[in-house]
Amino acid sequence: MSETTNLNIRINKDLKEKAEALFSELGLNMSSAFNIFVRQALRERKIPFEISLARDTFFSPENLAVLRKSIQEAREGKFVTKTLDELRAMEK
Repeated sequence: MSETTNLNIRINKDLKEKAEALFSELGLNMSSAFNIFVRQALRERKIPFEISLARDTFFSPENLAVLRKSIQEAREGKFVTKTLDELRAMEK
């Protein structure tokens, strides 16, 4: 087995707990997941995912508000049912 060393990193507690839960579902611990990340970064010679300032508009506060309102209205029975033919007729 190859020689190992310890690495200490600081991470937000909530973020760490969520990551550990996800990795556990994948059959990994934090150390194994981090090793996979590092190996992939070395293999690709870059961060193995896109880092961007672009916002994911699906999770924007405005969109989440619309989704919450739609869910509430559906729970209250405030929705319209249309057949596929009716929807197609609306497109014309």
